[in-house]
Amino acid sequence: MTSNVPRLAMIVPFPIFASLLLPILPRSGNKIIRWYTLGICILEFLSITYIFHSHFQIDSQFIQLVETSNWINSMHFHWRLGIDGLSMSLILLTGFVTTSATSAAWPITRNTRLFHFPMLVMYGGQIGLFVSRDILLFFFMWELELIPVYLLLCLWGGKRRSYSATKFVLYTAGGSIFPLVAALTTSFYGNEVPSFDIQDSMSRSYPISLEILPYLGFLIAYAVKLPILPLHTWLPDTHGEAHYSTCMLPAGVLSKMGGYGLIRINLELLTHAHLLFGSWLILLGAIQIVYASLASINQRNLKRRVAYSSISHMGFVAVGIGSLTDAGINGAILQMISHGLIGAALFFLAGTCHDRTRTLLLDQLGGVATPMPKLFTMFTAFSLGSLALPGMSGFVSELLVFLGVVTSEHYSLLFKTGVTVLEAAGTVLTSIYLLSMLRRVFYGYRLVNESNPYLIDFSPRELFISVCLLLPILGIGSYPNLILPLWGSGILPILAPYSNMR
Repeated sequence: MTSNVPRLAMIVPFPIFASLLLPILPRSGNKIIRWYTLGICILEFLSITYIFHSHFQIDSQFIQLVETSNWINSMHFHWRLGIDGLSMSLILLTGFVTTSATSAAWPITRNTRLFHFPMLVMYGGQIGLFVSRDILLFFFMWELELIPVYLLLCLWGGKRRSYSATKFVLYTAGGSIFPLVAALTTSFYGNEVPSFDIQDSMSRSYPISLEILPYLGFLIAYAVKLPILPLHTWLPDTHGEAHYSTCMLPAGVLSKMGGYGLIRINLELLTHAHLLFGSWLILLGAIQIVYASLASINQRNLKRRVAYSSISHMGFVAVGIGSLTDAGINGAILQMISHGLIGAALFFLAGTCHDRTRTLLLDQLGGVATPMPKLFTMFTAFSLGSLALPGMSGFVSELLVFLGVVTSEHYSLLFKTGVTVLEAAGTVLTSIYLLSMLRRVFYGYRLVNESNPYLIDFSPRELFISVCLLLPILGIGSYPNLILPLWGSGILPILAPYSNMR
C-alpha cells in the first residue's frame, strides 16, 4: 500500500458520506443546502485535481496508483482501487461535469434536500467505478447509479417521468444481470478460489470458447449505458423528461461508463473475443451514427433532438474501440471526454431556453436570438463543437476515429470503405440537424412578436457555467496534446496482444 492510498481511498466515499449530513441542515434553508452541495462538489473536484497534479510527470507519464485492502474475506472480495491515465481523465470529467450540474440545479426549490442527496451519491458512485480494479467492486459501483437516477427522474421529471424512470430501471437493471454472470465466470476460471482482480485476470489466458459468453455479457450492459443500437431507446425518454441539471449527468458521465467498461474489460481482458466481435461493434457504431442523426432530424422536441445527437456521437466511440488501432482508441476516449462536455452543455442550454420560453417544441420557438443574445452565442458555439468544427474538441476526436478505421490492419479494404462512408454521411447529417435546430429556435419572429415576460438573457451564473464548459472544448480542439498524453502511453500495451492476431 503506497503513501498515496489515503487520498485515493477518500475520494470515493467522501461525497456519499457528505450526502448523509443533508438531513441535519436547516429545513427552511434551501440556499444553505445548495451551497453545501456545491461546496462538497468543489472540494471533491479539488481533491481529484490535486491527485492529478501530484502524479502527472513532466514527461507526460501518469504514475499509476494502486490500493488493495480486504473487504469480504469469505468471498475474496477486495476493496481494490487504482488510477491510471485513462481513468484519471474520466474522473476529472466526472468532477467537472458534476460540479457544473450542481450549479445548474440552482433554480430547483422543491425538496432541495432530497434532490441533492442522489446527486452526491451519484458523484461518489461514478468516481468509484472509474477507480475500481476489482470486477465485483466495478459491478457494485455500476449498480449504485441506478436508484439516484431513478429518483431524480421520477421526482423532478416532466409529464411522462414515471414511464421514463421505469424504462430506465428496466433497461439498466436488466442489462446488469449479464455482467454479474460474466464476472463470476472469469473469476473462477483456473483458480481454486475466485479472483476478481482485473490485473490478475489480464495475466491469465482464456480459451476463445470461454471468452465469448463473458464478452457478450459485459457488452450487453455497456451497450445499454453507452448506448449502442438497438439498446438505446431509454435515452431519449430519460433526457426528454428529466430536469436539465439531471440530464447533464447521464449525458456527461453516465454514458461514458459504458465506453470505459468496453475498454477496461472487453478490450483489455477478453482479447480473442474482442477481435472476433470487433467488426460487428464497428458496424453497429457506424449504423448508429447515421440512424440517430436521421432520427434527430425528425424530432420536434428540443431536448429529444439533442438526445438523439448524443446517441449518434456515441457511435464514434464504438467504432474507435472496435478499430483496434492506436488512433482509433485515442479518438474514442477523446470523443467520450469531448461529448461529455458538449452534451452536458447542450442539455443545460436547452433547459435554460425552456425556462424562458416555456416550451421545448421547435414549432413553437423562433426569434429567441434577439432578446437573448448570450444564450444564442453559447448555443451556437456548442452546436458548432458538436458538429466537429475545426478548432474544437469534437473535430479532433472524430478525425482520430476516422484515421483509426482507415489505418486498421484487421479489416478488409471494402469493410473500412463502407464504414468510412457511413461515418462521413453521419457527419453531414449532424450539420443538418444542428443547424436546422439553431434556425428554428433562434431565427424568425414567432416569440419576439408574442407577449412573453420570461424572455430574459443569461444570468451571470448561467453564463459562467457555459464559459467554463466551453473553455476546455476550445483548449482541446486547439491543442489536443493538452490531454492526449494523459492516457496515450497506455494504449500501445493494450493493443500489443492484438498484433499477433491479424
